[in-house]
Amino acid sequence: MNYSRQREEVMDQLKLHHDHPTADIIFAELRERDPNISLATVYRNLKLLSEHGAIKKLTFVSGADHFDPNTELHYHFVCNECGRVFDVPMKVAEHLDQDAEAFVPGEVTGHELVFYGVCDECARKS
Repeated sequence: MNYSRQREEVMDQLKLHHDHPTADIIFAELRERDPNISLATVYRNLKLLSEHGAIKKLTFVSGADHFDPNTELHYHFVCNECGRVFDVPMKVAEHLDQDAEAFVPGEVTGHELVFYGVCDECARKS
């Protein structure tokens, strides 16, 4: 993957987040600093970064895709109210892959685990 200033800006902006933003959020934030950046540029660079394994594209969330700069295996929490996505810093249950093989017609090569609920911020608003 060749160097691109705009791709670096997209990656740097993504790394500022702990709630795994959407492309639209990254675009709005970058637009404040660089009014010439386009939404298509942000989408294209996020797609390229995820295809090259530099970031993770989270598609399990209903609606827009979210993006995560942490490519290590880890779990996520999705707020049912605001839709934000957070990392869950718990130990990965590596045995789940082996356990699941007893129930699937093939070889398990990995898993993702997502917890759902209401984040503290949304709970305070209620």
